[in-house]
Amino acid sequence: MTASAVTHGQQPAQPLKSAKLAAQTNTLVSKLWNYCNVLRDNGMSTIEYVEQLSYLLFLKMVDEIENDPWDGQDMTELVPAEYNWQSLVSKRGPELEKHYRNTLEHLGRHPDTTIGTIFADAQNRITKPALLERLVVDLIGQEEWTVTGTDLKGDAYEGLLNKGASDTKTGAGQYFTPRALIDAMVDVTRPGPKDTITDPACGTGGFLIAAHSYIRDHHMKTMSLDERKAYDSGRKIWGNELVTATARLAAMNMLLHGIGKSDGPSLIHVGDALADKPSGKHATLVLANPPFGRKSAITVIGQDGEVEKEDIQYDRDDFTATTTNKQLNFLQHIMSLTAVGGRAAVVLPDNVLFEGGAGEKVRRKLLDEFDLHTILRLPTGIFYAGGVKANVLFFDKKAPRADGKPHTTETWIYDFRTGQHFTLKQRPLTRAHLDDFVAAYRPGEPLSARVESEDENGPFRKFSYDDLIARDKVNLDITWMKDPALDDADSGLAPEVIAEEIVRDLQAALNEFTAIARSLGGEVDVPEAEVE
Repeated sequence: MTASAVTHGQQPAQPLKSAKLAAQTNTLVSKLWNYCNVLRDNGMSTIEYVEQLSYLLFLKMVDEIENDPWDGQDMTELVPAEYNWQSLVSKRGPELEKHYRNTLEHLGRHPDTTIGTIFADAQNRITKPALLERLVVDLIGQEEWTVTGTDLKGDAYEGLLNKGASDTKTGAGQYFTPRALIDAMVDVTRPGPKDTITDPACGTGGFLIAAHSYIRDHHMKTMSLDERKAYDSGRKIWGNELVTATARLAAMNMLLHGIGKSDGPSLIHVGDALADKPSGKHATLVLANPPFGRKSAITVIGQDGEVEKEDIQYDRDDFTATTTNKQLNFLQHIMSLTAVGGRAAVVLPDNVLFEGGAGEKVRRKLLDEFDLHTILRLPTGIFYAGGVKANVLFFDKKAPRADGKPHTTETWIYDFRTGQHFTLKQRPLTRAHLDDFVAAYRPGEPLSARVESEDENGPFRKFSYDDLIARDKVNLDITWMKDPALDDADSGLAPEVIAEEIVRDLQAALNEFTAIARSLGGEVDVPEAEVE
């Protein structure tokens, strides 16, 4: 038989995972995490541990597939016998460590495949042979991973990634979007089997996995076999990630969630998404949270012909404005990447809504040539990056109108920031916190079905195109709500929450002043604050 996916044949999942599954996931995460603590004591970061775990999990699952007594498959074309799992467990001490290094080097020689993405530039970070032996024999070797349900394997792996995100010293948190926010964005955009789905800054693949899970939960029973296989080929779902190490985590994360094939085309492309305009491959649904941080080491030449010189040149004639603002460039890229008739949901910082110059040009194009129908103002305290104030922009791409009129008629803004207080540990964001927004959005219904908040200080209001375009610099950073906690000394907020919010507000203000200084030509180097 030919080599097949490491994970395959999943059954439609229930919309709500059972308490039993959650308990199994927590048990498995705890087991894997406990060993991570041993390696951390020896100088390895959490993300480095998850990388090593990815390599070994892959080899163990290939071995289980090959030795399945009922449906064994020949996997030697994918992983030769001299580099398979059995070749590892047969060795001990320094010999095992040397063989592991040789194995990683060999398995990276599969360009453009999932296995190639997982093992690209792979290196052994476990320098003590005794620790490697314990990981191979005592932890990975004691579990049967292929018989473990797709949801359990995927959730356990994602649980480790989330733990790694909290490791502020490695900066891993920049690749993570809160799962509660991802799920809400997916719930309102309602991915379907006809969609082509992408994330041009996919990190560890959270948006792609959530979209695939939504389709599996809501449409799997009605999908044809060809429609299901389309997700393995990369024709239906794919991502892009700049950093090789993060791309490998995304590829493994997707594989463990039952997306793609180990010997099939890689669903994660490694490289700079902004380097080239989309050529023939557009998506009907784009979900993204581009990396925070304003500056890029690039030169961007847009339609306006202006040049802002840096190190690497992006010659994008599909860009309306020239800028080195990374988020504005990602927004312009996503506007090009979205297919006509498609839709996008993108997390972007406040400066994209109010910055002048290039920002104003991009916002005018967004209102005129797209339907920017919804903005969700996000609270602080939900991202690992300090001092971030962000929003989700929801927009549809339309064909040009013969009458030249703008596609946006009204934009609905849901203020989920004012009066909301979250922290990563004491009060983390949950999906339930976003229930009111999802209900107000009315997924699948026309905008005419929406209802503004009855209270003038309510969170949901609409603004006409004429109102927006008349604002100074087309500023879309609009707020009208008053935080009751500001007038109530007995608001019940814990002192540590108040202190953290003060730190975040100061960091956000510093970020905005830094952006202004840079726009005026100043060179400002401000380290990110570590706020836990």
